[in-house]
Amino acid sequence: MYNSEYDDLSFEEQLHLTESLIRRRHNQQMFLRRNAQLLQQELLLEAELLEENPELAQTIHSFNMREIQSNQRGLQNVLGSEESASKEQSIWSKFFPGLGGREI
Repeated sequence: MYNSEYDDLSFEEQLHLTESLIRRRHNQQMFLRRNAQLLQQELLLEAELLEENPELAQTIHSFNMREIQSNQRGLQNVLGSEESASKEQSIWSKFFPGLGGREI
């Protein structure tokens, strides 16, 4: 890949920049790989927790269904009229304040 910004640089400077880019890409790949591993661990732990606690699984399912219904109502309000829909808090944020629940 040719970059005209390198024209005024010496070979050593170009080499240093290339090495820096390679290191940066490698670090990004390692970061993404580690994030993927952590996400996989989180998903496995979540699956185990839900398997051991069917009541929790049902509660989470109920919260998610309420969230979906609330979002659908909000979308219908926006699409159905020009008036702004009343802002309702996310179902999740009502039960877990501080977890970044968004508003509709």
